[in-house]
Amino acid sequence: MVLVDSGIEIRGKVTLSGTPPPELTIDMTHDPKCGALHSQPISTRHYVADSSGGLANVFVYVKSGLTEKHFPVPADAPLLDQVGCEYTPYVMGVQVNQKFRIKNSDPTLHNVHAIPKPGSANKEFNFAQPVKDMVTEKSFPNPEILVRFKCEVHPWMFGYVGVLEHPFFSVTGVNGEFRLPPGLRPGRYTLEATHLKAGTVSQEIDVRRGEKTTVDFTMQVPAAR
Repeated sequence: MVLVDSGIEIRGKVTLSGTPPPELTIDMTHDPKCGALHSQPISTRHYVADSSGGLANVFVYVKSGLTEKHFPVPADAPLLDQVGCEYTPYVMGVQVNQKFRIKNSDPTLHNVHAIPKPGSANKEFNFAQPVKDMVTEKSFPNPEILVRFKCEVHPWMFGYVGVLEHPFFSVTGVNGEFRLPPGLRPGRYTLEATHLKAGTVSQEIDVRRGEKTTVDFTMQVPAAR
């Protein structure tokens, strides 16, 4: 299948409602090499929101409505990096069977442990990257929202990868904004936004050829238990 530009553009913003709990300062004292990579202490990234409530690290994608069954696998290989003893980006997306690169940019040992959800058809893997600038290529054969990555050497290190059969996904930036790639056909779709702490919300949209559509989401900080 070849994606045809129908002139459809879908963009929007995800806004956080409510006051999130304070982020936790990360203690890097057990690996001085990690601490030396930062001039100031760093914290967790549970809720990254700007002054207007724009929420980063939200995975937004077309959940249903696509009539096509097969999409070309992109030739480019996105990068999941380990920088300053953090996964960068924190949330990213790939297509099924698309190669992506995992790199260690730090002068210290990391291990890369991918942990699909229980019952997932994707396979767990776990390997070491002991040398700075090591790069390993991986892919996932099945869709999954979201595959968790962790480093057992540095227990604060987490990253998340969304895997889809199609290319119509995006991750919100620091201002909460997103834009889906071009190529959607006219039709009715369900868009879903998933955040690791604020949960999942969805909207039904109708799109026509040549239209620019804005889809905004509001996500709530869950009530404290």
